[in-house]
Amino acid sequence: MAILSTLLETLAPIFLILSPFTSYTDQILAIHRTRTSAGFSLDIPLIMLTASILKIFYWPGARYDLSLLVQAFLMVGVQLTLLKVALDNRPAWRGERPFTDTGDGRPWDFWRWRAQRPYWEYLLFLAFGLLVLHTLLQPDGSSLYLQFVGYLGLTIEATLALPQIMANYRAQSCKGFRVSVLGNWLFGDMMKMGYFFGSEPGKVPWAFKMCGMFQACCDAYLGMQYWMYGNGAEESEIDARLS
Repeated sequence: MAILSTLLETLAPIFLILSPFTSYTDQILAIHRTRTSAGFSLDIPLIMLTASILKIFYWPGARYDLSLLVQAFLMVGVQLTLLKVALDNRPAWRGERPFTDTGDGRPWDFWRWRAQRPYWEYLLFLAFGLLVLHTLLQPDGSSLYLQFVGYLGLTIEATLALPQIMANYRAQSCKGFRVSVLGNWLFGDMMKMGYFFGSEPGKVPWAFKMCGMFQACCDAYLGMQYWMYGNGAEESEIDARLS
């Protein structure tokens, strides 16, 4: 048992640090290769970028495990690349203009803009706004503001799979979302849970543990969708021809 615990404490931080690359490199290459991001939810970069930026600003007061901070910085870089590739290869637009209501329930058509500039402006304003607040408030680890930032970031990250789950449900298909991403999410959930609950008390805040458990449940359901839907009608037609 001691050997297993030592291996987990050694390997899990390495996996966490590398997980942005192992989880999303294949998705980036697939979108670039096929020249379309159809089927991939743009909300995934939104969630991961927002959550990672919030977690970075949570660290100065919380001082959580350093590997999680490094992961957050690397995740920002990878998600910026994924967002750029996905935006460059969007399917033909339906004609909406930025900041107009298209009836999908999002104020100002948030994160559904036609131009790319509003996406980068949102991320810049978020990071700059947090920097200003941290400079003015200079929060410590016990401040309510810092706790709010941390819990908000982790709660947002916990919802990562929900937009893709909804997109798959509406399309009755998982086409466009790489199974390699799902595989890395599920494996990452196992590693995180083992690391979070196997680490010494206080090393990983309970906020990480609670949000990690919720995210693991969502990822498991996303795996069920792959089993239920596959690639939708296209896969069904192939099966019919083979039979």
